[in-house]
Amino acid sequence: MRGFYTSRVQDWSSMLLAATAVLFIGLSKAGFGGGLGMLTTPLCVLAFGAKDAIGILLPLLCAGDAFSVYHYWGRWERKNLKFLLPGVVVGVVIGVQLIGRFSARELNVCIGLLAVAFVVFQLVKERIFAAEGAFAPDHKIGIPCGIGAGITSTFAHGAGPVVSLFLIPQRMPKETYVATTVLVFTCINWIKMPFFVVDREMVDLPVFAPHAIITAQTLQQSIVFLPFIPVGVWLGVWLNRKFSEQVFLKVVYAMTFLTGLQLIFNFNPAKWLR
Repeated sequence: MRGFYTSRVQDWSSMLLAATAVLFIGLSKAGFGGGLGMLTTPLCVLAFGAKDAIGILLPLLCAGDAFSVYHYWGRWERKNLKFLLPGVVVGVVIGVQLIGRFSARELNVCIGLLAVAFVVFQLVKERIFAAEGAFAPDHKIGIPCGIGAGITSTFAHGAGPVVSLFLIPQRMPKETYVATTVLVFTCINWIKMPFFVVDREMVDLPVFAPHAIITAQTLQQSIVFLPFIPVGVWLGVWLNRKFSEQVFLKVVYAMTFLTGLQLIFNFNPAKWLR
């Protein structure tokens, strides 16, 4: 009986973590602040494990992108795509080759380190770029950033810091910056999709992951959590009206930092509910 109860509690705690994670997709897409979506992957990893979480999240991220692209249509700096996307393709190809070479524990550590690094980056980015003038984007910087974004996005849907390193120094207006980020991440997510869906054994090509990351099982989970994306968008709009963005972001960054530490040191908060 205790085993059954523990299992049910763990299921409910996992569902709660995952639902919270997907809400943050909507919150980030509502323009509440760059980087809110970085909390999504660590929470889903705690709920489902590293590989399943990555597969469950990609369709949800693509759905969230649809909301963003509609809202910010035409307000972006499209030229950034030609500098970033060639490197992104290379990075995604490298990333899918590496996924099968790491254990679940090693993936957890990688995702945790990305989460912690993201928070540190958010804290120091203003100081880093304060003394720098605006720079004109080019392939010399764009391709390495694209490769980094492709690899980190494949591992953890965590390309935010790398893309920000390329976009922030351009000193774009806030709305243009957010719209350009939306455009870049939409393209990155759709570039990843074929690699996540196709099984290497089906196509016999070395550039695909050893096994499909998006499966019928992960897609069913994605559909279950899909309604949380528009709810998150609505919640983001509401929070924008009610709370200071700076205070809210500090709370989110603290949550992201702690979640990253939990993944690194293998501590699962679901144990609290046992």
